[in-house]
Amino acid sequence: MSFLKEFKAFAVRGNVIDLAVGVVIGAAFGKIISSIVNDLIMPAIGPLTGKINFKDRFFAMNGGTYQTIEEAKKQTSVVTYGNFVQMVVEFVIIAFVIFLLVRFINRLHPKPIPAPAPMMKECPFCVSMISLKATRCPQCTSQV
Repeated sequence: MSFLKEFKAFAVRGNVIDLAVGVVIGAAFGKIISSIVNDLIMPAIGPLTGKINFKDRFFAMNGGTYQTIEEAKKQTSVVTYGNFVQMVVEFVIIAFVIFLLVRFINRLHPKPIPAPAPMMKECPFCVSMISLKATRCPQCTSQV
């Protein structure tokens, strides 16, 4: 099989197409969640934390105090922990929403019906099928 035919067979399989659609939808969903976190949740948390803007929170490695991240970056290395806090909040929200979606989808699937209990058993002597309630095999007349 030629390389192009093999690639075409790979690309048009249902799993690959499904995965591609999932990645595209996931990326768009991630942007929506980022907007929810950045534009709705973090501004609402700000007043509860003394109007702290988490995006602007940083720690200068030399111990100095600077007004902005850019000013601190000119002087020393900077740990921008505020952005990390925001990403953690975003991750928790995404994980929770995905949990809710999976839970909802799982509820849509019908629950499997358990198999009925067996009504027959095999005679250990003649290997014929007999009722579970039988004490003697009707075929070979052995005690079971």
